[in-house]
Amino acid sequence: MLYFDHCASTPPYDEVVDTLAEVMKAHYANPSSIHKAGADADKLIGRSRALLAGLFGAMPEEIVFTSGGTESNNLAIKGAARKYKSRGNHLITTQIEHASVYDAFRQLEQEGFRVTYLPVDANGIVDFEQLKASLTEETILVSVMHVNNEVGSIQPVEEIGKLLSGYPRILFHIDAVQSIGKLPIRPKEWGADLLSGSAHKVRGPKGAGFLYVRAGLELLPLFSGGSQERELRAGTQNVPSIVASAKAFRLSVESSAARRAAMYKLRSRLIGHLNGIPELSLNGSADEALAAPHIIHFSYPGMKPEVIVHMLEEEGIIASTKSACSSKDSKPSRVLLAMGRDIAHASGGIRISLGDEHTEPDIDRLAAALKRMINKLKPLERSAK
Repeated sequence: MLYFDHCASTPPYDEVVDTLAEVMKAHYANPSSIHKAGADADKLIGRSRALLAGLFGAMPEEIVFTSGGTESNNLAIKGAARKYKSRGNHLITTQIEHASVYDAFRQLEQEGFRVTYLPVDANGIVDFEQLKASLTEETILVSVMHVNNEVGSIQPVEEIGKLLSGYPRILFHIDAVQSIGKLPIRPKEWGADLLSGSAHKVRGPKGAGFLYVRAGLELLPLFSGGSQERELRAGTQNVPSIVASAKAFRLSVESSAARRAAMYKLRSRLIGHLNGIPELSLNGSADEALAAPHIIHFSYPGMKPEVIVHMLEEEGIIASTKSACSSKDSKPSRVLLAMGRDIAHASGGIRISLGDEHTEPDIDRLAAALKRMINKLKPLERSAK
């Protein structure tokens, strides 16, 4: 089987699985307990926190462990907006954010906040000048993802951070779930106040992630009931997953340069194949400066994407349509519509996301399968017309 759905979830490293099992067996005590077994578990959390901080140029106290990207995004956005609402009620994000960000802002609108959803260009990149023009005296938070989870567009987070450095009352959140381990992550250099990460996107366990919270920044927690994680995330810490996720982040970040080069090469090869298939159209840019190395998204206008996914699956190839959180939603892609695609293109998108295991022959096999699939579907397409 060829698994091309790494954006949804990744196969864990063998070392991560071993670590998870080892810690579950040996360190099952509650890390908040005052006895030695609890203290030993707490030390493992401390080491993991320091490890992550070192990977991203942060201080250990700036790392808050969560259950994953969705919780991290919700804690960052709702926690900041509710904490600093006395400063103003205006929030800014983009039209192409992951559902965990987009829906969080929708909820805040119901609480009385005013939200600006910035448009993007045909490559899925936010207009920097429009962002600048949207800032007001009431703006308290800007949230922009680093890499789009559907089409792979890279947002100018460094440029945005430099702009916002001139507005000390405005907080800057970055959803880095799809970029960690693929692109360099530098929250301090970017001027980020908050940055989200998820372990199962970097070959770690599900149900584990982190939120970088700049030192001195306060948030209102989502949960009540405990003082864990700087009183920002109540609940007994998942020690095995925290330790295993720290290892996964380390392995992915330390090898990111080599992995990035390999993936860009495979991405370019697949785009070359797609250019030779007139029925398929690339969504997003082929330019490496504008797109992440592991995501290739294309449309077969007029054809239901689930048909394509199931036909590929019959050939032993696993792909997806859009975000796994939204894949069962039959509506046209919100991201593709924002990029100016018509309904036919936005309703017929397929996402290929690469991993460490893929090779050039794998890409060629995928391309050949797509051609066979189209030869089978073209008569159906003509009869439908």
